[in-house]
Amino acid sequence: MFTGIISALGTVASVHDVDGARRIHIRTPDGFLDGVAVGDSIAVDGACLTPVAVETGGFRVDAVLSTLDRTVAGTYGPGRRVNLEKAMVLGARLDGHMVQGHVDGPGALVSVETHGDTRFLTFSVPRAVWEETILHGSIALNGISLTVDRLEGPDRVRVAIIPHTWSQTNVSDLEPGDRINVEGDLLGKYVGRILASRTAGSPESGPPASDR
Repeated sequence: MFTGIISALGTVASVHDVDGARRIHIRTPDGFLDGVAVGDSIAVDGACLTPVAVETGGFRVDAVLSTLDRTVAGTYGPGRRVNLEKAMVLGARLDGHMVQGHVDGPGALVSVETHGDTRFLTFSVPRAVWEETILHGSIALNGISLTVDRLEGPDRVRVAIIPHTWSQTNVSDLEPGDRINVEGDLLGKYVGRILASRTAGSPESGPPASDR
């Protein structure tokens, strides 16, 4: 479980195909990996991934085919900056919102408007996420916990990016058309599922998707 508060920017050092998966080596700032061990969870652009190696100044993860299809990890190449967050500690202060690291699907930047020091970014998101999102509710974009400033049907959301977020995350690297990882609000998913079940009167039709 994560909070959507990005604690570091990493850089993709290398990408190699390994046994049907893709091994991604990510360099990290000094101190980020303190306390991290092989098998722990790290959100990379909001996707929960497991380090298979932890080294001085970086770590390696294996992204399987389902992760490559569902997230932007399939587009990673050397030099790409990625948002990083270590798993939250139970009982710690929750500054963002509850983020699982299970990406619902890709979205894309549509436009950027600048008003003073604030930038308003509009994204297209998966329709299922849009339907479970509320105005002034939460959404995770590339792992960043953001507040929905505007909803535009049938699949667009606008968020406000303050200077701190702009400078401390990779949102400033995005150009219109670039893809992002999208995770909808956990509470919205539960409410939507309960309402759908009551309407349909049927149990879950299949297992939930997971990026782990």
